[in-house]
Amino acid sequence: MPLLTARDYALLPTEQANPRTRNIDKRSTADIVRLIIDEDRVVPAAVARAARELSQGVDALARTLASGGSVLLLGAGTSGRLAVLEAAECPPTFNTAPRQIRAVIAGGRRSVFRAREGAEDEPALGKKAAATARRGDTVVGVAASGVTPFVRAALAEAKRRGAATILVTSNKLMNGRHADIVIAPIVGPEVVTGSTRLKAGTAAKLVLNALTTGAMIKIGKVHDHWMVDLKPTSRKLRLRGERIVADLGRVAPARARALLRAAGGSVKIAVVMARGRLGAAPARGILARSGGVLRRALGES
Repeated sequence: MPLLTARDYALLPTEQANPRTRNIDKRSTADIVRLIIDEDRVVPAAVARAARELSQGVDALARTLASGGSVLLLGAGTSGRLAVLEAAECPPTFNTAPRQIRAVIAGGRRSVFRAREGAEDEPALGKKAAATARRGDTVVGVAASGVTPFVRAALAEAKRRGAATILVTSNKLMNGRHADIVIAPIVGPEVVTGSTRLKAGTAAKLVLNALTTGAMIKIGKVHDHWMVDLKPTSRKLRLRGERIVADLGRVAPARARALLRAAGGSVKIAVVMARGRLGAAPARGILARSGGVLRRALGES
């Protein structure tokens, strides 16, 4: 893909000046804070306007995960760190396996803690990042500007390999040539010109939250409002698991605690045990025959 010129970069929506924050450096602290908050208010509305494309993205991720494929999130700088954060939070919340939702940041793991901005200009790194993608997978590129060479090369390589592709951006000029689905909340110029870790970063975080959470709900990792596939690896999560079993299993807290222990920490198995008054083995079998979906295992519509 051709390199962008200095003029091309200057014309990007994410590089435009914000007239509302002119002379912000002369303002009082209270005014600076108010301006930042006022600008942040536009982000949820911008994401809401991208709901149709976001819904398409959720369905794409759900299809991939339900069929045994993997989801790869990638980006550079702030976008890459958001991708890493999203992937890291899925295992404890939804008990996903390491290969189900992965992330790559331009410049490698060190770039999570220390910026290596030049890595975003290396398309070869993007191509390498997507080298494991295959048909049935989904690759999600996060790039506020939409033109990051690392991300664009990764999406092109993923598409060549038959994977579904999604671009999360704040550039309204991006279209289907760049990815199968383009999710582009238009948040407008930043408080500090070009600092896309602000509104554009917040919008990307909201989009990634909705993509992964929506997909997990679709494939049965949420029952009612509970995260029934959580991994009880801390006291907080263990206690939450016990509350879920007590609520959905309709048993007392002490009984829920015992059931969760007998189920090896699996909330779903413990709930089936409670509702059916079963041992762990038959409850595990019922859940397996229900495709791991608790609502089916309980015979609920």
